[in-house]
Amino acid sequence: MNTPTSRAAALHAFVSAQGADPASLRPASADASFRSYWRVQRGADSLVVMDSPQDPVQPWLDMGARLAAAGLHVPAVHAADVAQGLLLLEDLGVRTYLPELDSDSADALYGGALDALFTMQTQVRGDDLKRYDEAFLVMELEYMPEWLLRRHLGRTLACDELDVLELAFRRIVDTVTAQPHCFMHRDFHSRNLMITAQRPPGIIDFQGALYGPVTYDLVSLLRDCYIEWPASRVTAWAEDYRRRLAAAGLIQADAAQFRRWFDFTGLQRHIKVLGLFCRLCYRDGKPQYLYDLPLVLRYALDVAEAYTELADFAALLRRLTRDADLRNPRGELPA
Repeated sequence: MNTPTSRAAALHAFVSAQGADPASLRPASADASFRSYWRVQRGADSLVVMDSPQDPVQPWLDMGARLAAAGLHVPAVHAADVAQGLLLLEDLGVRTYLPELDSDSADALYGGALDALFTMQTQVRGDDLKRYDEAFLVMELEYMPEWLLRRHLGRTLACDELDVLELAFRRIVDTVTAQPHCFMHRDFHSRNLMITAQRPPGIIDFQGALYGPVTYDLVSLLRDCYIEWPASRVTAWAEDYRRRLAAAGLIQADAAQFRRWFDFTGLQRHIKVLGLFCRLCYRDGKPQYLYDLPLVLRYALDVAEAYTELADFAALLRRLTRDADLRNPRGELPA
């Protein structure tokens, strides 16, 4: 069992063995998992240590190798202790897309991101990965009633309300699974894309990659849970990308079909995130994720209300969340 003291000792021993200065260790960032990241100096070079005591690092190494082989910019690996869950990595800097996106920079930044996504979807093998299948989709959808409705809002659903959820989930899953599949980063958004001096964008947090629907990463980027764009701009970006996929022979979908795929896949992601962000708060003690719930809820309602077959679900979700301040935790959180 790892204790904070033993983990710190392992971290110091690892960086020392690589010729870096353990006294220079300082927090770099944290993410939604149990991993942490530390900057460390090795001579004049700044490097990053990934400390992953619970999540295996081999998937990160495997996915990173695939992306690098396609010419994408992922952190280079300088050293690895797979058994200890420690990696010494290239430092991509601190400039994520999110704070640097605005109406003037968006076309250029998203242009680079969409180029990288196209490379990922056309040149990185994914059919040997775990599939983003019906069971996986349903499991994620169930986060919302469990963690948003029951835990965060204190709502207990009646049988007829559960029937509405089940029917909506069925229609969403059918649409998501019907589209072509490819390599799927799974968290391709503004906090996981880096502005770097060479070969932008830098891509991080790819260890959960799956074989999934062609629109998933696109909607993760364009309907980002952390930043919102006018609908007309999102539509234009998505349609340009559809044409690119069609020209490459990856899809045979017209604009209307692709838009339905895009909308329903985004709806599945946002329903999941409504529950996931609450789980991060109540299970993992990370209430900062609640701040982004209003935008995610707005995405879900806007899409659900645009499709007649989802009208009952939209009405139910709107009623259950009406007048609630989703940003405030309910009850005590874990230390």
